[in-house]
Amino acid sequence: MTRRCELSGKTVQVGNNVSHANNKTKRRFLPNLQVTSVLSDALGLPVRLRLTPRAIRTIEHNGGIDSYLLETNDSQLSPEMKTLKKRVRIAKAKREKQAA
Repeated sequence: MTRRCELSGKTVQVGNNVSHANNKTKRRFLPNLQVTSVLSDALGLPVRLRLTPRAIRTIEHNGGIDSYLLETNDSQLSPEMKTLKKRVRIAKAKREKQAA
């Protein structure tokens, strides 16, 4: 698996360790990825994602993964999130059809 947030796309950055003598050596800054289960109301089951804490807060701020995906433009989503958005849209339409 790549070290990449599935929602925001945050990935590994590269920089330098700088010693007191100003010697520079390459290093990597890894993102703070958390494996979380986000409950999807439309699908009726939790979805496991590797997200940064910032992405988790964004989902909570927007009222859940379903509303976040449906409000976000497709050009801003990763391919995995586009497929999840499609599954959510289909499940939501199916539930509305059954309720009517």
